[in-house]
Amino acid sequence: MRTSPTPPRRAAALVAVLAAVVLVLGGCGLQPAGSYVPPVAAGSIEPIEGLPEDASVTVTSKNFTEQLILGKISVLASKAAGFEVTDLSNVPGSLPARELLRSGQADVMWEYTGTAWLTYLGNEQGIPDQQEQWQAVYDADQANGLTWGAPAELNNTYAMAMSRDRAEALGVTSISDLAYLPEQELTFCVDAEFNSRQDGFNPMLQLYGLNRGTVVPERNIGIYDTGAIYGAIDQGECAVGEVFATDGRIDALDLLVLEDDRSFFPAYNAAPVIYTETLQKYPELEGVLEQVAEKLDDETMRSLNLLVDVQGEEPEQVAYDWMVSEGLVSPAD
Repeated sequence: MRTSPTPPRRAAALVAVLAAVVLVLGGCGLQPAGSYVPPVAAGSIEPIEGLPEDASVTVTSKNFTEQLILGKISVLASKAAGFEVTDLSNVPGSLPARELLRSGQADVMWEYTGTAWLTYLGNEQGIPDQQEQWQAVYDADQANGLTWGAPAELNNTYAMAMSRDRAEALGVTSISDLAYLPEQELTFCVDAEFNSRQDGFNPMLQLYGLNRGTVVPERNIGIYDTGAIYGAIDQGECAVGEVFATDGRIDALDLLVLEDDRSFFPAYNAAPVIYTETLQKYPELEGVLEQVAEKLDDETMRSLNLLVDVQGEEPEQVAYDWMVSEGLVSPAD
């Protein structure tokens, strides 16, 4: 999600291949493998009054855990609302998934405000204020035939984390608190991309008065693969590490996400994005997805991601169990 945009030629090739696959699947009346979701009945999401019997939507998503869960949630919500649903979740790559939506081959996708602003819309700096960032992508994507629904509190942005025991022992709850720690406690684990980004590690240290090379010596900084950082924090290889705010390993390892009290990190709130022509045809769809967005925050998403990534459950079952527990849908008879 935070990687550099796919080169244009490669992106075009991927989109062309994926579009061909979609056309073949559509022509055969088939859906991709893994499109199963448990049957559901109405809960707080009820069938839309007056919805035509042939009303249909296509849901897409990217192919990492959080996106798979959000995609299955959208499938279940749309079914409960009375739509026939084609499930095109699990698309390899952000740009191909985005192109399915932008071209009208898909109708619904959950996207992140910062990803759209920086990767798709070509802006160089993100906007830390969550509402302002959402409004900016909402306004910009109208020209692309896409309408952003109400955002969730879920904000899958960069974050800094410590082991909870260590943070509590040192009295640290925010990134600003790190400035009061002795040098031997100011050890960091970051990945190579975050270490070198113009909006990454160095400017973050500078904003918080932790200038690299003086307050934080070079020997205190370790460069790790992204996935290895969580274990490095847990094992005490570093005091502070770069994480993604909704990763399930935060809960699994009992890490504490430090408050970004000077609002350095851009907002990456998740929101349902709807193909505008579809929304004009079925305006009630926005309200259906808003019911879901209202219930999603960082802690909720971390717990759902944990069930898949750590405990090995299937995304569709995790999505179903959560929606039933929240009363959004009910089990089918």
